[in-house]
Amino acid sequence: MAGCTIETARAVGIRPRRRARADMAERSRVVIEADGGSRGNPGPAGYGAVLKDAVTGAVIAEAAEAIGRATNNVAEYRGLIAGLHLYAEHAPGAALEVRMDSKLVVEQMAGRWKVKHPDMRPLALAARRLAPAEVTWTWVPRLQNAHADRLANLAMDAAARGEVYVVGDPPQSPATGLS
Repeated sequence: MAGCTIETARAVGIRPRRRARADMAERSRVVIEADGGSRGNPGPAGYGAVLKDAVTGAVIAEAAEAIGRATNNVAEYRGLIAGLHLYAEHAPGAALEVRMDSKLVVEQMAGRWKVKHPDMRPLALAARRLAPAEVTWTWVPRLQNAHADRLANLAMDAAARGEVYVVGDPPQSPATGLS
């Protein structure tokens, strides 16, 4: 009964079909911009992550944390994981694009490169568990990742001074031991 109201359909015994969330034309789109780094490799490290509306560019949420001494790749993955936590909290079900300036993380998460280093496997697994089934993984130059880069640098500077630095609520994960 195309074009009839829900009340009319119910009156004649037809149950209206609900549209799946993924089929809805008004499905929102969001972008995670994530970055991580260390001063030395390994060295004082931190990450930054930003969740934005894909259409307007408006910031929905952000997170950053000084994570102590770590490698650059560990910090990059920690930034991604923090961004995926922001997504789960603020925009679950939205279409997701992840933009990072880490070619390694983007290619590993997209499944084009293997995760060979044993220290990276638990982080990659944690990120895969948090990521929705359909994600667009995009490598971007550092200049196009400036917001997350700025947050990561603030966190790294704090780590180098031995200070605690946290923006937002850092993810708590007993599976990976991440704070």
